[in-house]
Amino acid sequence: MNNALTNTINPSMDLSQFSAQQLKEALNRIENKKNEERDAYKKLVAETIPKALSRLHETSEMMRNAKTETFQLFETILDLKNQVYGFKEKQMSHTFSNDKEEITIGYRINEGWDDTVTIGIEKVQNYISSLSTSKETASLVKIVFNLLKKDAKGNLKGSRVLELQKLTKEFNNEEFTDGVEIIASSFKPIRSSWFIEASRINENGVRTNIPLSMSSVDFLQGYAFNFFNQQNEQNHAA
Repeated sequence: MNNALTNTINPSMDLSQFSAQQLKEALNRIENKKNEERDAYKKLVAETIPKALSRLHETSEMMRNAKTETFQLFETILDLKNQVYGFKEKQMSHTFSNDKEEITIGYRINEGWDDTVTIGIEKVQNYISSLSTSKETASLVKIVFNLLKKDAKGNLKGSRVLELQKLTKEFNNEEFTDGVEIIASSFKPIRSSWFIEASRINENGVRTNIPLSMSSVDFLQGYAFNFFNQQNEQNHAA
């Protein structure tokens, strides 16, 4: 059998010099080689996945340990800070720094609303829409509609509720006030994650962030960072 045909079928070859059986056998060999290469690929993937996952799992555990240890270190410092300065802060994060380094620990909030928020918005919009567009009211109407604008996820911004509440005195209208109260009571913020941000500062004052994604990593089992919770309870009791 022709060696060229044995290895592969080249499009430039004159296939008329080969018998039908030879061509069939050559095509079978090509097909078998393709299947073998695909099987080898699948085998390589199957062998690589557990290796990669094992390494990723180890890294995740290291990050969990680092996150837990960092919060444990600063939990003591935060307690000492309150004692030394005699002041209980109401905040979601704390930043600590020296001349060359900076670390921020804290938590983030996902803003959530229950289904009654739409009723409150409709009440507010109904009243605002009924106002004349005189020079005296036009600016206030514009402010209210800007406060009611939703973000890319279709939610109101929680920080705007306080501004709406301030405007109830400006309008002094029962429907508007009721609508704002409904919106405020429908606000259901949820703490989403504890985070760490860290950076180094060089001699020129240039800050370089240390790449971390601590938000998605949980604390070690059995550890709960309760300092902020205790702070809030103390503040409410004060």
